[in-house]
Amino acid sequence: MISSKVKERAGCVIFTVAAVICVIAVIAIFVFMLIRGIPALGKIGFFDFLFGDKWSPDRLDTFETETLSGSYGIFKMIVGTLLATVGALAIGGTLGFFTAVFLAFYCPKKLKKVFSSMINLLAGIPSVVYGFFGIVFLLPLLANFAPNNGSGLLATSIILGIMILPTVVSLSKTSLEAVPRTYYEGALALGASHSRAVFGTMVKASRSGIFASLVLGIGRALGETMAVVMVAGNSVAYPDGLFGSFRVLTANIVMEMGYAGEVQQGALVATGVVLLFFVLIVNLIFGAISKRAIACGVNGKGFISKAFNKIFKRKEDRKENKQPGAFKSKLIKIKNKIGEVKDGVKYKINSSKIGAGFAIGSGILSASALLLVIGFIFVQGAPYLFTHPNLLFGEYQFNSEEITILPSIITTLMTVLLSLVIAVPIGICTAIFLNEYAQKNNIFVRLIRGAIDVLSGVPSIVYGLFGMLTFVVIIKGTSTILAGSLTVSIMLLPTIVRSTEESLKSVMDSLREGSLALGAGKMRTIFKVVLPSALPGILSAIILSMGRVISESAPFIYTMGSVISAMPSGYLDSNATLAVALYRLAGEGWYVNEAYATAVVLIVLVLGLNLLAEFIAGRLNKRLKGV
Repeated sequence: MISSKVKERAGCVIFTVAAVICVIAVIAIFVFMLIRGIPALGKIGFFDFLFGDKWSPDRLDTFETETLSGSYGIFKMIVGTLLATVGALAIGGTLGFFTAVFLAFYCPKKLKKVFSSMINLLAGIPSVVYGFFGIVFLLPLLANFAPNNGSGLLATSIILGIMILPTVVSLSKTSLEAVPRTYYEGALALGASHSRAVFGTMVKASRSGIFASLVLGIGRALGETMAVVMVAGNSVAYPDGLFGSFRVLTANIVMEMGYAGEVQQGALVATGVVLLFFVLIVNLIFGAISKRAIACGVNGKGFISKAFNKIFKRKEDRKENKQPGAFKSKLIKIKNKIGEVKDGVKYKINSSKIGAGFAIGSGILSASALLLVIGFIFVQGAPYLFTHPNLLFGEYQFNSEEITILPSIITTLMTVLLSLVIAVPIGICTAIFLNEYAQKNNIFVRLIRGAIDVLSGVPSIVYGLFGMLTFVVIIKGTSTILAGSLTVSIMLLPTIVRSTEESLKSVMDSLREGSLALGAGKMRTIFKVVLPSALPGILSAIILSMGRVISESAPFIYTMGSVISAMPSGYLDSNATLAVALYRLAGEGWYVNEAYATAVVLIVLVLGLNLLAEFIAGRLNKRLKGV
């Protein structure tokens, strides 16, 4: 028999090693990307690469070539990426903010739960489905008044705006509902109307959280790949108006990596490094804002307001005895007058009522977006699916006109199974270490949490590049299901760790104390008491992870393959997942009906898993409340 002390130490070591794997994954991503990207930067020139506005690569260029024949400047794509992000933020950020206000303060209680679930379902729709919806519905609609087929900055901004909408709504709503109710009641007691209390008090008190949600939405828009590839037009040019074709950084990687030469491939990897730094900066800003929001939220003041107050207070302290000059006095009077006029205009036009109208309208638009995306695809794809069952169950035949997605479904299920087998144990063990063993102010713990934050913000195409540079090379030198599964398993770690840790936190300490008081060791308490109590939340995290694997496409194109082929016989075969199959069918334009039907299957699978996860989470909440 193994002694209890040995078991305790062995368990602690296993949990610690699992947590260290997250740090190793982050370091590996940076190291491998830099190793492959720095030589290309050295050959091209750092400033020529970042600020050069001509991208015309020559696949025959090598690192041994004295003079490069091609040009490798990505500045046009940086501008395109930033403009698309700004456009998405203008649409999705504005709509998301007002929708959050609607859900928090204007939505009837009977509809609130249903409405919130609908917004959450928007987050579950795969990005490739949004891109396909853009191709078959949005672009033809915009083409009626566009000089081209409708592709360009406007279409990209609309699709990205809808995609970031759930993120902005969820976090903004949480921030609004976290403001003490007494603030609202106090505003009413002072004579404010409902709308004035909402926009004049509650919204102002939650500015930091709302701003944090917008920053996170920026990160989501920066890292999006497949949807943008399908609607942007993809010409390497500055966006010329709302309908000018342009290309973003992520699209450049996906479109050219498959046939890139030596220097060109290095430049594409370096593009991934640039994109990674962009997203990391956004995540750092988000982290800083979130911490300040928590610190300042109790007092109802945003961190920006507090920072300015401190600055002005210091200036006042330094100039306490110094009287302002005549010119400065005039400026102060002008500033005060402008403030009075501004307040008067606000009062006359009743801006709070206008805000209430925007909130209700945004709520209706958000629900309409979900119904439009799902409804349009189902109306087009479901009939074909029923009249052509061979699409689902037919046998694959080489060079046949009959398309079957059965091999892609099997490939997807194989990928889901292996990625969960890898990611779930590591994620759960990491969560146990962070919640049950780690000390709060430990530097090592901060490093692990930072690594998890970084992993959650890495764009999916960067994961795909990392998988191509490592797993594909190590395993076989070609794309395999195993390489794709290993790549996506790293992507799943942040979701599993965070969800499991939250579930572990929800377990009452009295259960742990009771188990320890009865003589059970810490390891036995964790496995016999804590984990069973947190099981519904853990299952919910696993189901969400399954949906994430099914939804992803960018990480698989160059790690697993992008061609629908015969039924896979093992994990060393190459094949396309369901999402990648939809991208190929939609992109070729020859199999539109099959693409519609594939999109229906994909939506049913992903939304079904999301609904199941939401159901389990609801049961968990009832259990915790003792209902």
